[in-house]
Amino acid sequence: MKNHQNNQPAFRFTMLIIMVFVAGFIQGMLLPLLAILLEDAGYSSAMNGLNAIALYIGVLIASPFIEHPVRKFGYKPVISIGLICVIITLLLFPLWQSFWLWFILRLIIGIADNMVHFSTQVWITSTSSKAVRGRNVAIYGLAFSAGFAGGPLMTHVLSIDERLPFISAALFCAIVWLFMLKLKNEWPDNAIETAQQSGTLGRYWLVIKWAWFAFLPPLTFGFMEAAIHGSYPIYAMRMNIDIEWISLILPAFVIGGVVTQIPLGMVSDRLGRKRVLLILAFLGALIFLSMPFYEQHLGAVTLAFLLAGGLLGSFYSLGLMYMLTLFLNNFCRLGMC
Repeated sequence: MKNHQNNQPAFRFTMLIIMVFVAGFIQGMLLPLLAILLEDAGYSSAMNGLNAIALYIGVLIASPFIEHPVRKFGYKPVISIGLICVIITLLLFPLWQSFWLWFILRLIIGIADNMVHFSTQVWITSTSSKAVRGRNVAIYGLAFSAGFAGGPLMTHVLSIDERLPFISAALFCAIVWLFMLKLKNEWPDNAIETAQQSGTLGRYWLVIKWAWFAFLPPLTFGFMEAAIHGSYPIYAMRMNIDIEWISLILPAFVIGGVVTQIPLGMVSDRLGRKRVLLILAFLGALIFLSMPFYEQHLGAVTLAFLLAGGLLGSFYSLGLMYMLTLFLNNFCRLGMC
């Protein structure tokens, strides 16, 4: 029987980028969508925030355990299972509007989405040559940001049918899953024996020891992502801001990051990751601190979110590249590369 699986570098990279886009889209859709639905159902902002945390609890639960199945079974099965779990969970959301059921479903989404996120991220970085790794990681960050920007737009279809966003997203994931089946499975490179011998916890300790500072930008990005897409819609609705405006303000932050993702990656190649990250953090902080002075002017708020996203939207990808640089430099300094 003819093997129809394809792992040409261009096709593989394109499919992985699409899957990263899907992971971002699901997160970007669920945070504001469920926040609005729970607010309309009369839940307090504290309960609403508690429900939003479930997705990130799922991410935290899954993170330490994904590496082993990826090494044992390869990237493709882990991504496939993750996408199937996302599809099933999305279809369960509109069946019952229950706070704790939605908490559990968000938890599952967090685990499944992280399976897709982690596997695609490692697959891209491990198969990219040093000459194009920075560019590919920047495109990876751009794809996730673009998906995250598109997610909040699904709030527009709530007026048609509350089930429609979930069904549409599940259908989108199913189509991507079918195309993903054309990829040939691969496994992470296990060439570095010293890293293997240290075990999973040993590898985690080395990364924390050598590159802890590089974790701060992704941590900041995650906090901003959760606060902007999970908490700001509740605040905006209580300020009597229309859902139409909210669906424009939220993507503005991510669109800013999409526009500057690759340029900032190129600038950091020249000036250094640490210097660029520090400059961006300072300018981004100034923008957020100034927002209370014009929060009633929605055009100005949208522009501020756009500028803040342009400055801070690359924190995840820049932090990832900075972590990789620090880790490889220390690895080579000890003669292990």
